[in-house]
Parts: sequence; C-alpha cells; structure tokens
Amino acid sequence: MEIADKVKEIVSQQLDVDVAQIKPESQFIDDLGADSLAIVELVLAFEEQFEIDIPDEDTEKIRTVGDAISYISTRTKK
Repeated sequence: MEIADKVKEIVSQQLDVDVAQIKPESQFIDDLGADSLAIVELVLAFEEQFEIDIPDEDTEKIRTVGDAISYISTRTKK
C-alpha cells in the first residue's frame, strides 16, 4: 500500500472521517475536526505504522494530510 493511502486510512480511523473526504490539502484541525489530543494520537499512529520517530517540533509543522505524507515519505525506507 502506498504511503499516501496508508496515511489517509490512519487519519480516517483516528478522526472517524470518510476516506473520500480526506485530501492532501485537508487540514487536521480546520477541515477534519481534530483537536490537540487527536493530533497526538495521529502522530503516535504514524510512528507505529511507519516505524519512525516524529519529534514534537516536527509535529507542529505537520498541519495537513499532505504535510504528513511528505514528512513520512522522506523518513521511511520505502
């Protein structure tokens, strides 16, 4: 499965949003209804799924689904 598809699947599960509504430009807080706790849970899910570490200072920079896909893509071995 592509990283983008897996990221969307995780976002869908964590935020209870239909995958069809999740676009690269979708902002976690403004568009998908995430709060700060949901963001933490999303980051933990990304770390576990992709076996990476996302430092707090980087978490603040990941605002959209596209940001997450780009960040994860540059840090995974795939």
